[in-house]
Amino acid sequence: MNRDAKGPSVLAAAFAASIPVLLGYVTIGIAFGLLLVRSGLPWWLAPVMSVVIYAGAAQFMAVGLFAAGTGILEIAALTLFLNARHAVYGLSMLERYAPFGKHKPYLIYALTDETYGILTTVEAPALAHKGAFYAAVSALNQSYWVLGTALGAIVGGLIPFDTTGLDFALTALFIVLLVEQTRSVRKSLPYLVAAFSTALSLIAIGPKNLLIASIGLSILLILPFKRRLERA
Repeated sequence: MNRDAKGPSVLAAAFAASIPVLLGYVTIGIAFGLLLVRSGLPWWLAPVMSVVIYAGAAQFMAVGLFAAGTGILEIAALTLFLNARHAVYGLSMLERYAPFGKHKPYLIYALTDETYGILTTVEAPALAHKGAFYAAVSALNQSYWVLGTALGAIVGGLIPFDTTGLDFALTALFIVLLVEQTRSVRKSLPYLVAAFSTALSLIAIGPKNLLIASIGLSILLILPFKRRLERA
């Protein structure tokens, strides 16, 4: 009998694959927790948001909106717009997730940028159930985030901190994941298209709606090369 979907080999492999996210999420989570309590919000809101919302950039944004007294409808609209990018790469996971019935709802909920980066570059262990591996990676990543945000909020409530510059931690994690992607996908075209699309979008519309515009433009420009990249 092999240690299939429930064996320690799957959890061990998931943990090994998620170590970059562990280091990033705990660090960024602590930064988020510190910012949250610094804004005058109760510490317990950090882990609750991380369980219910689980969206790093949106949570950082929400802290400022809560502190400014923004209405619920405005917060919901801004969060939807900020996380619209998930629909773009989420579509590419439909076929991967299709066979994983009982795991599928959580896999969809827990699909963050960082989890996507791991699941599209790391293979499940031999003989392991892919759905269990994907679920383990997703659950571990969320647990790192919940742990980090709770620690930051608790410590921030006890010890005063200067939080200047802490919001850069999220950008640093994306840089680490980009390095991991370049090591796995050794084709220059996708990165050149992404860089060109970002630069053009920045010039054309400015930084305010840069993310959505650059993602959309990247998709349009890379589609003609899709078959060639898949064969490669």
